Amino acid sequence: MIPRAREPFRFFVRTSLTLVTGIRARTVRELAGRLKEAPDSCVYQHTHRFLQEHQYLVPEPPNDFAYWATEMLQDEALGERLASVDTVRFRSLGELRAALLGVLEDHVLRNGEGRPAPPGKEFHFMRAVRFSVPTREVAHDLAEFGDCLRRVGLSSLYLHVFEARLRLPSVEANDFAVWFERELGEAELARRVGRLDPYAHTLQGLRARLLAMVRSRLKDLGHAPA
Repeated sequence: MIPRAREPFRFFVRTSLTLVTGIRARTVRELAGRLKEAPDSCVYQHTHRFLQEHQYLVPEPPNDFAYWATEMLQDEALGERLASVDTVRFRSLGELRAALLGVLEDHVLRNGEGRPAPPGKEFHFMRAVRFSVPTREVAHDLAEFGDCLRRVGLSSLYLHVFEARLRLPSVEANDFAVWFERELGEAELARRVGRLDPYAHTLQGLRARLLAMVRSRLKDLGHAPA
């Protein structure tokens, strides 16, 4: 008999609304100053949105800051340095902001103000307002979890795996791993799922890998999945 959760896992989907802030920058120095004061929702909008919009590309594309430096300032060296900041490896948006600022401030220190962006090509800060909406998919045990995982959209997978890192900065895991351990007592499965590198897969590939891990565990428990 497979373990049954005390609290079921409800799958959510992610949606967001992009808003204009009115904050803009024409130079690298201005970009650093604006980024230092911008809310976390701006940092998220100009970095993590690439993961979902380009979910079939591996590795993920660069961030908006890198694109602007390369295309609008015609500074390929700075663009490459900003693109090399591995967005998704940071445990919080604050840490990611600090890394980007480090690149910008070092560039200003070494190269000065640099050329301004042409009129109309300034960097416009946007911010993302994120919403989590519950779905009808609810799992009470590992078999039901696998069934739900097959049906949910990729937005749900993105939310529970990628964005979980921002919501759970003190936990070395994602939403699935946390539920496996806390509610099902599946410590080993939780460890394996928590250590799974989602950035080496497309979202579809990640779904397939997770399903394979769930099926393997169900087989160990003597449950033949459909």
